Amino acid sequence: MMNQIEKRVIEFIAEHHIFTLATSKNNLPYACTCFYTYLPEENLFVFTSDKTTKHIADIEQQSMVAGAIALETSIIGKIRGIQFTGTIRELEGKELSIAHKAYIKQFPIAMLAKTTLWGIVPNFIKMTDNRLGFGKKIIWQN
Repeated sequence: MMNQIEKRVIEFIAEHHIFTLATSKNNLPYACTCFYTYLPEENLFVFTSDKTTKHIADIEQQSMVAGAIALETSIIGKIRGIQFTGTIRELEGKELSIAHKAYIKQFPIAMLAKTTLWGIVPNFIKMTDNRLGFGKKIIWQN
């Protein structure tokens, strides 16, 4: 049974659509940005990326990744963001069907491209929400 993720964390993830993805290969880090959709019932970040990209080549060696989603603001009291870690894999079968439907709904332009969908199952999420007090953290771990 998965630990319940706090509602405000799920809502923050749903309000955004770009995350920074960090990978590593041969102890060399790499970061990129990706459009994503999030499936709360599956606790799954879904994004599309070509198999020829560096970050996908990296995950063939190391499937543990990290990511971040940030609200861009210069007002200290409104700063919010998420950092997460998890495992990544190419989606298949029923999971792919569900993810594809959700991804196309959020990004209809993706229908025009040949896409490979990837999923990240987070095992740790830390949300900073300064609206709750400076440096307030909400931590979820599975």
